Amino acid sequence: MQDGPVTIRPVAMRDARALDRELAANRSWLRTWEATNPHGPISFDTRASIRSLLASARAGTGVPFIIEYEGEFAGQLNVSGISYGSLSSASTGYWIAERFAGKNIMPTAVALATDHCMFGMGLHRMEICIRPENGPSLRVVEKLGFRYEGLRRRFIHINGDWRDHFCFALTVEELPVGVLRRWKDGRVPAGVGSVPDADRRAATVPLRLG
Repeated sequence: MQDGPVTIRPVAMRDARALDRELAANRSWLRTWEATNPHGPISFDTRASIRSLLASARAGTGVPFIIEYEGEFAGQLNVSGISYGSLSSASTGYWIAERFAGKNIMPTAVALATDHCMFGMGLHRMEICIRPENGPSLRVVEKLGFRYEGLRRRFIHINGDWRDHFCFALTVEELPVGVLRRWKDGRVPAGVGSVPDADRRAATVPLRLG
């Protein structure tokens, strides 16, 4: 799937070397947002990670993509937690190499993937959860008009601790022309991806435990 210089394609074992190289080169850029194991550190095996992603694709529970910009490896986008039937939904996570930031690559990739899941695979809802501190990712969902749904406290283990996340979603009924076309045509409703000030303030206050 492609729009201009941005392409998303299924991940393959041959991507292991490029993925290793980009993860190493962008270590400091990505560390703050990386999911971690709450039960202790584990080493990261790129080939094992790709095998796991391919297994989820075969099982129908995930759709893993490589993002390319002008034919060059630029990042990853993974659609995960796919459910069919009465739920018919999935969630999306992504990262991009630092040198490609600010080129509208990620909004395009997320739009392409969401349109594929909704109009190609028949899913009803797509969710994206983002740390309150992650300004670039918050701008992605705001540009595309993902609707803000709420604050999830201590939701995902990131960079060594349980972190709060803002939750955003879209349903297929909101997208008669698709995510990409709506964004490119300037038809994204104003303000739907904005986080209320009350939730922004709440996310700065640690959750009282015990």
